Amino acid sequence: MRFPESFLHFIWQFRLFQALNLFCTSGESLKIYAVGMPNKNAGPDFAQAKLSIDGRNWIGDVEIHLKSSDWFLHGHQDDPGYDAVILHVVYEHDRPVYRKDGTEIPVLILKDLFPESLLTHYEGLVNSVHTFPCEKLIHSIDPVIINGVLSRMMIERLRQKSELVFDHLAKMNGDWESTFYHFLAKSFGFKVNEIPFEMLAASLPLSVIRKHLDHPLQVEALVFGQAGFLSASFKEAYPRSLKTEYLFLQKKYGLIPIGVGAWRFLRMRPQNFPTVRLAQFCALLLKSDRLFSKVMELEDLPELKKLLQNLPVNPYWITHYHFHKEAKKVEVQLGASSVFHLIINVICLFIAAYGKYSDQPDLMNRGLQLLEEIPAERNVITKYYQQAGVRLDNAFFSQAVLQINKYYCAQKKCLNCGIGIKILNQ
Repeated sequence: MRFPESFLHFIWQFRLFQALNLFCTSGESLKIYAVGMPNKNAGPDFAQAKLSIDGRNWIGDVEIHLKSSDWFLHGHQDDPGYDAVILHVVYEHDRPVYRKDGTEIPVLILKDLFPESLLTHYEGLVNSVHTFPCEKLIHSIDPVIINGVLSRMMIERLRQKSELVFDHLAKMNGDWESTFYHFLAKSFGFKVNEIPFEMLAASLPLSVIRKHLDHPLQVEALVFGQAGFLSASFKEAYPRSLKTEYLFLQKKYGLIPIGVGAWRFLRMRPQNFPTVRLAQFCALLLKSDRLFSKVMELEDLPELKKLLQNLPVNPYWITHYHFHKEAKKVEVQLGASSVFHLIINVICLFIAAYGKYSDQPDLMNRGLQLLEEIPAERNVITKYYQQAGVRLDNAFFSQAVLQINKYYCAQKKCLNCGIGIKILNQ
């Protein structure tokens, strides 16, 4: 056997086996009226199947294994939840299985009931050496089907990310502003420095920053000090002032900075250095108090872009990309791709998540519609799918591609993907 049990689930669920003149191993005739509903939780694999065994109708659960003996390998004999199994579907039958009342569970062997070509196609997908399993085949699938699958992927992605928001919201005792601040900081890390930015937000509560929004230097001192960049000695006036302010505020609030070694500078353009990103982050905090409330008030994409543009970044950073390194000129404003990155990963997410939390479907739709107005993201992953023939018209679909790549393609879960199923069914 060269395939996982999920392949048999696929065969059973989509009835890709010879369904006429079926017999159980005991010789009883078998008719299948409904294969049942896949069970993603604990318990038998399919629930509410409808069968007829030797003329007697049954409604119950179906369990699927590669070998009958896997029933014992998985410990089902000790689980009362499996007493309602009416059919054991296997690839090979090597051992009878009995219910607790002593009756034998009927067995259907699938081994010779489906074409060998189906297994060959499946192996060709999961053993593919391409960048994703169906890279050379996806062009043959109707774009309408692909878009339908990607739309479901985007909804799944939004649900998963919303759960992360709700988990953090619970830790913040329902404070949406602090939760938004946490995710905004994390997103400012732009992958490379995502973790240290998240650590920074955890070590520097929004409630502390709010007390000093009328004093930009103090906010900058808090952020750069907590980031660990003010521990050195400085010759220039600006960093010296920051250090003086921070030492006072650190003692006042009992703050513990994160290690400066957590930040990554290598193989980055100066305008992407974490010091510049921290300066931009400070400017955004200073530009608008209660950012989450502000975001919820803004109606369209141009207004949201405006919020993230023309930030009041301290002039020091126009000629510096590090406290100890001067430069002729540094671009201190967020570029278009960075603005869209923040809108996609934080603002759209929070609009939709708040809509779900407060039972306002219009807000959920607004978050998705914003994604449709934003250009598709360009990265290594989206490039592969576009080269394979997948059309990505906007960020809605580029986000969906990131989801399907991470949770399906990279894990070779073709049997759980609508596109993979369509290819196997061709």
